[in-house]
Amino acid sequence: MTSYPYIWNYLPLALHIAGALGIAGGMVAASYLIGRHRNYRTKLDPYECGMDPVGDSRGRFSVRFYMVAMLFILFDVEAVFMLPWAVIFRRLPGITGSAMFGFWEMLVYLGFVAVGLFYVWKKGILNWSYDRGDQ
Repeated sequence: MTSYPYIWNYLPLALHIAGALGIAGGMVAASYLIGRHRNYRTKLDPYECGMDPVGDSRGRFSVRFYMVAMLFILFDVEAVFMLPWAVIFRRLPGITGSAMFGFWEMLVYLGFVAVGLFYVWKKGILNWSYDRGDQ
């Protein structure tokens, strides 16, 4: 059996990275060499779903837009937290001697999330049917 330095174990990874960079660089170079480079007025205009751009692009958004975006992130993180818990639920150890510790822990967590959702609902943040004014 021949002995070789440990660094040679990384040769497949280095070849993979070199191949990926080579292919990406080759595609960019081929696009630059083969593609047409004619800049005209229509091509330089901003594209907005096939519509002609009208007005200023720096318009103000309602505060409700940002609130819904933050709430989406909040509840998305909640779902990301629940997925691994659901996958390993049956294998959770009983830290306090009870095998149901993981279940009660998630129930408390969902209780906090439900209280937050109830608060947001009662504040009217999710109701877009009337104008509350941008508070």
